[in-house]
Amino acid sequence: MTETFETLRYTADVVCVWNGRVLLIERGWPPHKGQLALPGGHVDPGETSRAAAARELLEETGIRVAAEDLTLIGIYDAPERDPRGRYISVAYRIEVSDDPRAQAGDDATAVAWVSLGDLPDLAFDHTAIVTDAQLWRPTSPCRPTL
Repeated sequence: MTETFETLRYTADVVCVWNGRVLLIERGWPPHKGQLALPGGHVDPGETSRAAAARELLEETGIRVAAEDLTLIGIYDAPERDPRGRYISVAYRIEVSDDPRAQAGDDATAVAWVSLGDLPDLAFDHTAIVTDAQLWRPTSPCRPTL
């Protein structure tokens, strides 16, 4: 029997919402260079996905949030979700108040607050992530059955 191994890459994405709008970046690098996407990126060694999500949001948009304030949306691991190979992303949601002053940084060439009701097609599977974030509702704790 031959064993096949696949390289997995671990990433985190953030759906940052303010006043009915979602914060998107314009990608500065391939794949999907020039296309809108969620802020996010690789989880560094020794870092949690939640901490990586907060760090990437800050690096790419200048928006600072506490990692513990991020709410888990889900895990996205479809084998073909990224043309570079197998990427597994943990997505988080956060709502910010006031008037956040976002600015492009790191590998983002621009940022934009886009109405959730007028969302364009996004890079990767980010349209599905934003849709899931809009459908997300907190649930009560699971009770074991006897």
